[in-house]
Amino acid sequence: MAVELDVFVGNTTIMDEEVYQLWLDGYTVNDAVKVRMEGGVLEECEASADVLLSDTMDQYRTFHMCERLLHSPTKLANQLLFQIPPHRQAILIERYYAFDDAFVREVLGKKLSKGTKKDLDDISAKTSVTLKSCRRQFDNFKRVFKVVEELKGPLVENIRQHFLLSDKLARDYAAIVFFANNRFETGKRKLQYLTFQDFAFCAGQLINNWTVGAVGKAHTFSCIDNLVDDMDVDLDKEFLQELKELKILITDKDLLDQHKSLVCTALRGKTKAFNEMEANFKNLSRGLVNIAAKLTNTKDVRDFFIDLVEKFIEPCRSDRWTAADMRLYLTHYTNSAHILDTFKHQVVWDRYMGVIKSCIFKMYHD
Repeated sequence: MAVELDVFVGNTTIMDEEVYQLWLDGYTVNDAVKVRMEGGVLEECEASADVLLSDTMDQYRTFHMCERLLHSPTKLANQLLFQIPPHRQAILIERYYAFDDAFVREVLGKKLSKGTKKDLDDISAKTSVTLKSCRRQFDNFKRVFKVVEELKGPLVENIRQHFLLSDKLARDYAAIVFFANNRFETGKRKLQYLTFQDFAFCAGQLINNWTVGAVGKAHTFSCIDNLVDDMDVDLDKEFLQELKELKILITDKDLLDQHKSLVCTALRGKTKAFNEMEANFKNLSRGLVNIAAKLTNTKDVRDFFIDLVEKFIEPCRSDRWTAADMRLYLTHYTNSAHILDTFKHQVVWDRYMGVIKSCIFKMYHD
């Protein structure tokens, strides 16, 4: 019996983006075929179910073969096995390293170790992200972390250059690396209302202002670059020590009273929450300054976000402050310290409060 075959020979690797996404999402071949059939691909292409199955299997094989190259994206451009146009390479890489916000929220701040990987079954069930996809995402986080922790220089740029990611995705990975390195607590019940993007924004603020490689300080190390490691990953210990000097704002009674008077004078008549602001000034100020003074301790660094919520955000929320009230208060609270005659730590104060204000504004959902 004669069998007719139509054969097409070409040198460009054909990859269907929809099938690629199904593969990334952890679908089996058979499940992927069902999804494609439900999407009407048979009618669209006038193909049989057998052809669709064969095409899906073929593409899955190609993706599996490409995966080792995707682990080191720079190799994808220099290999000859797969003829993939540059714009398609960029899509493959970006989607491979993309992640589900629900998944990353569960592992953010945790050690990227075998212990955490054992919890992926539970995380998969909780987030409805397939186990296979959870493993891919976790392995990607771990891979990026391992590569960049050995590098000097700007964290985001290192990630972008070594993994060829977009600026947005590179910044998100920088946040994941930064949180994993410093082990920030994000899983407590009081923090559950915060999204990954809330934390990623705060990570950007911390990286740009409180690390060894922070803007405005990087030039200090230009002459001793070979002595500085992980400039954007580790918090600046010298700065954390200097934060202890801010305690004078709450231990010196005259200074505390003067600060309160200046802030309340600036706020009077500008907000309905004035009475609460005036009554709680000292407790709120003690909360913010004590957070600063304790950041030399590793545990207190880990509890940074929970402390912000418990010692500042929750009291303000219970007094029904609006987001506008929060901005008004923190702006005058920060600026008034510059008018205090005996307060001599304005540079450290501004570096501290600049980040604190930005993080609280992001975290305060009224």
